[in-house]
Amino acid sequence: MRVVWQILAVVAISAIGGQSVNAVRDNPWLTLALGTLTAVLAVPVYRWVVGRTERRPVTELDPAGAAPAFGRGTLIGVVMFAMVVTNLFTSGNYEVHGLGSLSGTAGLFGFMAAAAVTEELLFRGVLFRIVEEYLGTWIALTLTALLFGLAHLPNPDATAWGAFAIAIEAGGMLAAAYVATRNLWVPIGVHFGWNFAAGGIFSTVVSGNDTEQGLLDSTTSGNKWITGGDFGPEGSVYSVLFGVLLTIGFLWLAHRRGRLVPRRRRAERADATARLPR
Repeated sequence: MRVVWQILAVVAISAIGGQSVNAVRDNPWLTLALGTLTAVLAVPVYRWVVGRTERRPVTELDPAGAAPAFGRGTLIGVVMFAMVVTNLFTSGNYEVHGLGSLSGTAGLFGFMAAAAVTEELLFRGVLFRIVEEYLGTWIALTLTALLFGLAHLPNPDATAWGAFAIAIEAGGMLAAAYVATRNLWVPIGVHFGWNFAAGGIFSTVVSGNDTEQGLLDSTTSGNKWITGGDFGPEGSVYSVLFGVLLTIGFLWLAHRRGRLVPRRRRAERADATARLPR
């Protein structure tokens, strides 16, 4: 039952916050305030429901070290998307015409903060973490990555390729970030940094959602395999490539730190073998 209560709690704060933010999308300053408030409140809600249902310290959201971990993740996400845009720019597929909207940037900050926190708490904090306990890291990573991609199919201008790209470059990569660090602050930061860079800085389409203009007044055009088409650069082969490389890096780090979890039955067999008399 713990997974049910945890999903209900996270989905509830996500739905209430999401509806509130959408209701004021025409006012960027209210969007900033309500989006940030949703992101902030989601953390104690998760800590409370997980602590109550699992009766343990919620170490994956430990406030100690949260700021630097979130900062590192955000930097990774921003740099990763900047590399995608750099490739689009040098190939003539991305053009900057000048500055965009500072108020739009502020509104997108709140909107992306709410989305990043609630989605990470649900997909990595609840679903991945619990599935990993029973089926191990590899199966949990694969299943939740596919589920994360499918969750983006209802978005406007979504395509099967776009959902598949999200599953690989984001679903797998963000789970790998959690495995490597065993905290949610880093994947939350990566998720937020990526989304905010996409919409709030470079003013591109985010997962098929044509958001408000961000910091730069820009246009993206060209081959859809390179640009992502109407789905945005997250459907670009560049995003998939950089996402895969970062996933490999995080999994390598997780392996070095001994944080990959085997399937439970295999682990139990190994423990039983270790206890046999010699």
